[in-house]
Amino acid sequence: MNKILSNIKGDVFGGLTASIVALPLALAFGVSSGLGPSAGLYGAIFLGFFASFFGGTNTQISGPTAPLTAVSMVMIAGILQANDGDLNRALPIILTVFLLAGLFQILLGVVGVGNYIKYIPYPVVSGFMTAIGVIIIITNILPILGYYVEDDQQFIEQFKPHAEEVMINNIIKDEAKEGILVLENFKETISRAEKITEAGILNESKILANKETSGVIGAIKSIPRALHTINYLELILALSTIIIIYGFKKITTKIPSTLIALLVVSGFAIFANLDYRPIEEIPGGFPIPNLGIFTNFNLGQVSPYIFTAITLAFLGAIDSLLTSVVADNMTKTNHNPNKELMGQGIGNSIAAIFGGLPGAGATIRTVVNINAGGRTKLSGMAAGVFLLVILLAIGPLASKIPAAVLAGILITVGIGVMDYKGLKAIPNIPKAEVVIMIVVLLLSTFWNLVYAVGIGLIIASLVFMKKMGDATAEKSDIKSLKEEKAWDDEENFPKEFKEKVFIKHIKGPLFFGSTSHFQMLAKQVPDSAMYVIVRMEKVPYIDQSGLYAIEDAFLDLEMKNIHPLIVDIQKQPLYLLQSIDIIPDLISNEHLFDNFNDCTEWIKNNVKK
Repeated sequence: MNKILSNIKGDVFGGLTASIVALPLALAFGVSSGLGPSAGLYGAIFLGFFASFFGGTNTQISGPTAPLTAVSMVMIAGILQANDGDLNRALPIILTVFLLAGLFQILLGVVGVGNYIKYIPYPVVSGFMTAIGVIIIITNILPILGYYVEDDQQFIEQFKPHAEEVMINNIIKDEAKEGILVLENFKETISRAEKITEAGILNESKILANKETSGVIGAIKSIPRALHTINYLELILALSTIIIIYGFKKITTKIPSTLIALLVVSGFAIFANLDYRPIEEIPGGFPIPNLGIFTNFNLGQVSPYIFTAITLAFLGAIDSLLTSVVADNMTKTNHNPNKELMGQGIGNSIAAIFGGLPGAGATIRTVVNINAGGRTKLSGMAAGVFLLVILLAIGPLASKIPAAVLAGILITVGIGVMDYKGLKAIPNIPKAEVVIMIVVLLLSTFWNLVYAVGIGLIIASLVFMKKMGDATAEKSDIKSLKEEKAWDDEENFPKEFKEKVFIKHIKGPLFFGSTSHFQMLAKQVPDSAMYVIVRMEKVPYIDQSGLYAIEDAFLDLEMKNIHPLIVDIQKQPLYLLQSIDIIPDLISNEHLFDNFNDCTEWIKNNVKK
């Protein structure tokens, strides 16, 4: 506690400055997610406070971030569609997934995964981050142009026939669940269908229209309609926001340009009494826990999104620990990665209960905190408290912020989050890594963020294993001793045996990525040979694929009446060879040697010249 209170003035000022930077971003991420600005603000408040209190990075400022918001946005849209667009029904499911993500993060910290996050390949991270930027930019084009599908009555009307079909299908499904045979009791179906109202059809049509325009592909398809009905006031407000954000940075970086843009453009729109579209209302008062997470819990509704929760947990872990490294470099300290993950998990879990978006350690906000004097956990906790005070003091006023202003802010976030370093390096990096980056980028943007990362990791792992396998195989080539450069202890090997005895050097682990060359051993050894010395002193490990590759190669050699001799086999490979009886059934114990000299002596005594 004394350590936390050792820098009160600097921490309070750092937390205040960070909260000012976090406010517009939290509101913008909340709107972008589909849950409204209050969700972003609640996430920043509760995650910011509890992640700092329980975390392992003293100066970390946490809150909703672009990557987690992008994943959440896709998930939220899917759950809303599954619940007929009814947010009240969908919200407990959404928040349960967020809660699970927090719990998974705690688990990651407990089992020590924080020490391994750094091993995720850079091309996967680069492609994903660039995709996040592209998604944020494209999905905010429509609000910048002032296009909202729920206001496009002509477009919604096109979905009425489909809406009626969906509603009739739902009636039939309900009857099937109730055990009613439609063809035998068609009057019941007609009776239920007659209760369908025009308002109900219109509502279903809006749901279908929203589905059609959601996501990157939906936004791209809707741009022509948006351009045809462009709202120039919304466009001017958004462009003014973007210009101020970039322009004010050239004047000074001490005051957050995002906040200046929010205040200036929103203030002008409000006091000029312009006819703009405001953001959703932010409820006043202290946030209330959403107990529907527990009272309405339904495993069947949540289970399809378990993998999404795991993705949010890992993504938040990566985001947070990268920021922790930045903080360490600035403050010359060392963070505790697993404790940081547990702190992030606790913060995200509590934020979910109060209806907040999931988040992670935010690099820009953390840097601002450090530069303003923050040095202990008190700074992050203070940032959360200040945001709560802002919510209680100006919540209703904040509801008058133009939606176009937040869309403009998000455009700058999308531009900033893309990995330009990785994109610029494309001409100079290996083609395989370029492929991984582009595959992750395209799949994330146009298909599924979660699956894209998984596919990227699989491709990266396969490429790595191929490279390691090739490297191992290249080092362990088999040659005649006349052609092969002998090891030091092989130089005195009797010349008269050099055409009857061949040597196989294996360097490094023999695993599934390096077995193909070893399996060709029998083909590489001429029929005139009598023995093959397999030198395994440099093989620390073999896996199951390597084990069976050895068995197949030795069987092929025995079929040619060529006998393998093993020199200096290490404990793990020896154990596996004995476990499936390669030793002693295929290779007798007398054909195992502790060193090459012993093997040479055996050959002198047992091989005819």
